[in-house]
Amino acid sequence: MALETRVLQVDEWDVWYDHLELAFGGVPESPAERKLYRRLTETERSLGVWDGPVCVASAGAFTFRLSVPGGALVPAAGVTMVGVSPTHRRRGILTSLMRRQLDDIRAGGEPLAVLTASDPAIYGRFGYGTATYALSVDIDTTRVRLSVPLGTDGVTVRLADPLAVLDDCERVYAELLAGRPGMPARRPGWEHLPLLDAPAMRDGGSPLKCVVAEREGAGGGVVGYARYRVKPEWDLSGSDGKVEVTDIDALDPAAYAALWRYLFGIDLTWTVRAHRRPVDDPVLHLVSDVRRSRPGVRDSLHVRLVDLPAALEARTYGAAMDVVMEVEDAFCPWNAGRWRVVADAKGAACVTRSEEPAELRLSVRELGAAYLGGITLTSLAGAGRVAELRPGAVREASRAFAGDVAPWLPHGF
Repeated sequence: MALETRVLQVDEWDVWYDHLELAFGGVPESPAERKLYRRLTETERSLGVWDGPVCVASAGAFTFRLSVPGGALVPAAGVTMVGVSPTHRRRGILTSLMRRQLDDIRAGGEPLAVLTASDPAIYGRFGYGTATYALSVDIDTTRVRLSVPLGTDGVTVRLADPLAVLDDCERVYAELLAGRPGMPARRPGWEHLPLLDAPAMRDGGSPLKCVVAEREGAGGGVVGYARYRVKPEWDLSGSDGKVEVTDIDALDPAAYAALWRYLFGIDLTWTVRAHRRPVDDPVLHLVSDVRRSRPGVRDSLHVRLVDLPAALEARTYGAAMDVVMEVEDAFCPWNAGRWRVVADAKGAACVTRSEEPAELRLSVRELGAAYLGGITLTSLAGAGRVAELRPGAVREASRAFAGDVAPWLPHGF
């Protein structure tokens, strides 16, 4: 029987999602997780491959607006729920799904596609470049101290029910969007993702807790929050508890430091761990000993330019440039060829087809990596992934593309 690829119907969701769980190891998600993802799934943007009554492959997309350098929120397809059954691998199914999906994204007018990768080696061949990285810290609070800036005396912290203060926390998140590329604006329903708290997610830790930082007076209210779990552990010498931080955000340095000071001071704990943080997280400059904070880095958001000129014109640039780029894009050939990218002194860009000699040569994968400003074209050129055809062109373009802060994806999707 021939395989059939079709748009997901609402009454097929459970079978489709059962397949996805199997593709990712077969461990069932909690009822709360499953209920939330059923609510968030955009069935009209979800594809299934069927072998008779059996779903053997899937791919979906969420409708996002992604913060880019300059603060604009750009339409982006959040590629998700991609999986192929182990019985149907090596048949070109994934490639066919990526083909169909990118064609649909282009037809829908979204200039970007983004994803997080269970296996980062998979998606480069479809034009996705690693645009953000995530920092993890594992801080030994018995030997590491915080250097707290002035102003924390005006900040108070209090424990709160995570759901009761959700609106306040979302307001803080929304205020941070424009200043940090890579963050998706959260559509209704997505605010509940950070509150998922199934017992299987706790790894022996407590239910999710929330502490908010507040200021009094005009412009006060909640100015920061941290969500965390406490994992009590004991050995022969006594307590050896750990604090697992799932989210921490604040609108100013004093509030941010006050939240970290609170987390460092939780009784019977001697380690604070945080994952999926920006690689330029200020906590690296608050701690007295980075080595004993054991920082680590891994890939996070992968970016694919679907409509190259629209994507490049949607962001702001940090310096003027006028560079002709020869772009390779075998999977989306409408992007391939020579493009003249001109950014003025205010950072606005105009991108047009060009017959002029190329000054840089790179693939759309490198453009995706550099798009959010965290990966420099200079570093990619150093790895041989960008070719300079005019002396000085790499430096000129790299300075323009680079951002002031590291891009960051705060949560998966």
